[in-house]
This record gives sequence, structure tokens and C-alpha cells, in this order.
Amino acid sequence: MKTITENNEKQSLNNVAIGEGVKIFNFVNAYGCSIDDGSKVGAFVEIQKGATIGKNCKISSHTFICEGVHIEDNCFIGHGVMFTNDLFPRATNPDGSQQSEQDWTLIETFIKKGVSIGSNATILCGITIGENALVGAGAVVTKDVPANCVVAGNPAKFIKKIEY
Repeated sequence: MKTITENNEKQSLNNVAIGEGVKIFNFVNAYGCSIDDGSKVGAFVEIQKGATIGKNCKISSHTFICEGVHIEDNCFIGHGVMFTNDLFPRATNPDGSQQSEQDWTLIETFIKKGVSIGSNATILCGITIGENALVGAGAVVTKDVPANCVVAGNPAKFIKKIEY
């Protein structure tokens, strides 16, 4: 992988490790992350430091991939998918001072190989979505999803097993 440091009006790519054949469309804000071979990142996506995207993934427009999210190979992330990395976010501490990185604990999320996540899904932190699982559009995923399963709804619930 090569590391790109670039900053212009249309796109911000700061210290991003980018694999071969990666396509990144306009208006992407990515910094301190890695995007592996053959992946595509749509417009208006943010990928924060420490996030990882595997090979041959498709990240659709308007998606937010925060620090601590790890997406393995061959995953599809639909439009407007939101990931979180803090179960109890606050702007300020009890004393009224503004919170900084030292005032909260990062909780990682793992998206295994071949997962598909539908548009506008929200993925809470601290979970694992198993290989080849499918998350329905608009779902709110609050707990682990087993491999080869379909989940949907708010909160996301098991719909069916995927047979291969």
C-alpha cells in the first residue's frame, strides 16, 4: 500500500494508506485510515483515523466510518450508513469542560468478509457482523449478527439464514 498525503478543496486525504486500484470519488474526507486493493469509496464519505477497509469493498455515498471500525474484504456498505464508536457520547464532562479524546473510550466494531449493509443502517459500536451477513436498509444494529444471516428492523432482528 502507498500512503497519500493530499489536501484540496474537493477532497481531503491525509496520511491514508491506499492499495492498488482503489477509486475514491470527489468530496471524500479520509485521514489516518487504510483502504485496501480494488475498493471504491463514493462521494461525501468520511473515513476517520484508525478505520480499515479491506479489499474489493464498495462504500456508497454519504457514509460515515468512524475510528475503530474495521471492514474486511468484499463488503458492500450502502448509502448513508452510520457507524458509532462510543455508547455514551457527551459533548462535555460533568464539570462543564469540553470532552477530548482522553475523556471517552473507543469501542471497536468488526464487519467480516462479504457483509452487505443496506442504505441508512446504523451500526452501534462494539459489535461484530459475521461473514456474508446482510443488514436490511434502515436497520439499527445493536448486537452481534451471526454469519450468513439476514437482519432488519429497529432494533435489527433475525429474519432468515442465508443458504449457500
